[in-house]
Amino acid sequence: MSPTRFASEHKWIYIGAIVVLLTFVVIGIVRYATITANSKAVSKANELADAAEAAGLPRPDTELIAGLLGTDGGMVCDDPASALKSALWKINVSNGAAFVGQRPVIGDGRALKAEATILKIYCPEKLDKIQDKLDDLKTDDTVRR
Repeated sequence: MSPTRFASEHKWIYIGAIVVLLTFVVIGIVRYATITANSKAVSKANELADAAEAAGLPRPDTELIAGLLGTDGGMVCDDPASALKSALWKINVSNGAAFVGQRPVIGDGRALKAEATILKIYCPEKLDKIQDKLDDLKTDDTVRR
């Protein structure tokens, strides 16, 4: 049997091997990109958890932080200086009532520091846009540890 006849009779084996090899290459590239992104997210989550511990808070779950904020800060960094986000934040810093009973309160300064820390770690370029708004809010040590 000549080599050319053998190759022509078994060309499907070669084609199949090439397809399988290319499939493994694509899977490897995708998995590498995912692992790299996950390690960056975990690194930033650990940095945030370390900052929380340094502030005297219990260490949060880094896997949860990495899942929520990812590598780019997620919703926290999505235009934090917008009027809507500012209004929603101010609504959340209220007495907890709803409708007519809702009143603004003096919020705890640590909550603002936590928000600023998240912005500093995940999207430092956006912290400057909102820092003056954070500085204008009246805060105090209102939450007992």
